[in-house]
Amino acid sequence: MTAMISATDLRKTYGKKRALDGFTLSVDEGTVCGLLGPNGAGKTTAVRILATLLKADSGNASIAGHDLTTDAGRVRAAIGFTGQFSAVDEILTGRQNLDMFARLYHLDRRQARQRTDELLDRFALHDAADRPAGGYSGGMRRRLDLAVSLILAPRVLFLDEPTTGLDPRTRAEVWTDIRELVSAGTTVLLTTQYLDEADHLADQIAVIDSGTIIARGTPRELKESVGGDRIELALRDEEQTNAAARIVAAATGTDPGIDLHRRRVSAPAPERFHSLSTTMRQLHEAGIDPEDVALRQPTLDDVFIKLTDREEKTA
Repeated sequence: MTAMISATDLRKTYGKKRALDGFTLSVDEGTVCGLLGPNGAGKTTAVRILATLLKADSGNASIAGHDLTTDAGRVRAAIGFTGQFSAVDEILTGRQNLDMFARLYHLDRRQARQRTDELLDRFALHDAADRPAGGYSGGMRRRLDLAVSLILAPRVLFLDEPTTGLDPRTRAEVWTDIRELVSAGTTVLLTTQYLDEADHLADQIAVIDSGTIIARGTPRELKESVGGDRIELALRDEEQTNAAARIVAAATGTDPGIDLHRRRVSAPAPERFHSLSTTMRQLHEAGIDPEDVALRQPTLDDVFIKLTDREEKTA
């Protein structure tokens, strides 16, 4: 597949702080890459450099085959960008916002009107098109932001935490919009604090910490990298928690994690249902009745915590 986003050894320093330290990434055409990392890991810096909003101190990058340094104009013509905060004018209507940005992109009056109507339809904003954007709901503003970023039908779209602050229903609506864009051939680089968002949308995930990519792969590959299924118990009191942990350790042959404050026990379950049934039988024999029992696969939260904890310990 063709790499629409390619970055090699990007570095960026602010004073004594090293924001990017050898950032390297490749994203194939028509896919979503989720860029995950702790606050301050370098996600936004990387996106802003790739979107030509910042200059790297060193390294190389290209977008849609155009070099970031020597062909920045063509890069800008190939990309769209939606940042963490709304870029629309709240006084103008949705229609006026789109028309204004279309004219700024040098579309003539007829082209601007046509593209505005297309995007209002695409993002289900036609009924609110002539209302001031300041009266839009959070989800409507986000859809208007996306519409603005797509005026020139970009081949590459950068989304920097596009659903921050939205309610679950509205987030799901934005996810649908993003999937439709990708199905039409757009390549997306997505940064997000919501790991379930990356799990739902991303074809591949790159984890960044201290300005460097420390892991990459599909969501499934990253989950498998931290182990198989786990038994999780929620207990009624601290005494039960410690007793349950001893039982889980014996049943699974592993060293369980214990959270006394939340009264939870978690351990790998190498034999899945056998481990679970043995644990439940022994809990029953010990007179322990857990509030909740689950056998679950690792999540991206597990991946994120393990990788970033490891990096902090070895830093």
